[in-house]
Amino acid sequence: MSYDSYETLKIQLEAPIARIFIDRPPVNPLSSRVITELTALAHELELSDDVRVIILSGAGDKAFVAGADIKEMLDMPPQDARSFSEMGGMLGETIEMSTKPWIAAVNGVAFGGGCELALACDFIHASEKAKFGQPEVKLGVIPGFGGTQRLARRVGVAKCKELCMTGDAIDASEALRIGLADAVWPHDQLMVGVTALALRIAANGPLAVAECKKLIHEGQSTTLDAALALEQRSFGLLFGTADQREGMAAFVEKRKPEFKGR
Repeated sequence: MSYDSYETLKIQLEAPIARIFIDRPPVNPLSSRVITELTALAHELELSDDVRVIILSGAGDKAFVAGADIKEMLDMPPQDARSFSEMGGMLGETIEMSTKPWIAAVNGVAFGGGCELALACDFIHASEKAKFGQPEVKLGVIPGFGGTQRLARRVGVAKCKELCMTGDAIDASEALRIGLADAVWPHDQLMVGVTALALRIAANGPLAVAECKKLIHEGQSTTLDAALALEQRSFGLLFGTADQREGMAAFVEKRKPEFKGR
């Protein structure tokens, strides 16, 4: 499969991992073009049997994504601004609802839409040089790609209010302390650490990994009883898969399983 048609993205495919780099130097802002291409690529990768985990990062050393493209937004009328917000929302939902885990490798600044893009991923690993923030109030607007909602679910309501209402930036160590980042790495070890996590996940049954992701997400918006019922249903259904038989046979036979995603 060729990914040469994407003008704003660089793609490295080393099965079972796909690495995506947003490539709009020097700070990789999210334009309509970037959002459209990244959404399309996410759908492509979802259909690839070769890909089990997706790593998302920014090209260069300065930025993951410094924010949405302010030049594009400057003269937007309200209806166009809402459409732009919906476009970013669709990208976040596509990542969030993917059956494959997404890991944000935050290699520099992740402000505004960049922070929101990372929040849509399943894991956020940061370089020690990374910085995070939702500075939209400094521009007279609010986060539009899910920041007020996903950030609150990540770090709690009070801390979300503080970050969204002050527009303050925080460094990687503070992001780790409040739970915004899951790990912080020396800058030159970020992709090494993220790749190691991706490979640990990819070694497991892909149907089971996908079901874990779905259940954890769905369980956040329903009652505990309903979520437990969903878990029990999925547990039973997975016993009808070839991966379940292979995984348990491999355990009994003391060998590594060879999962096929079936």
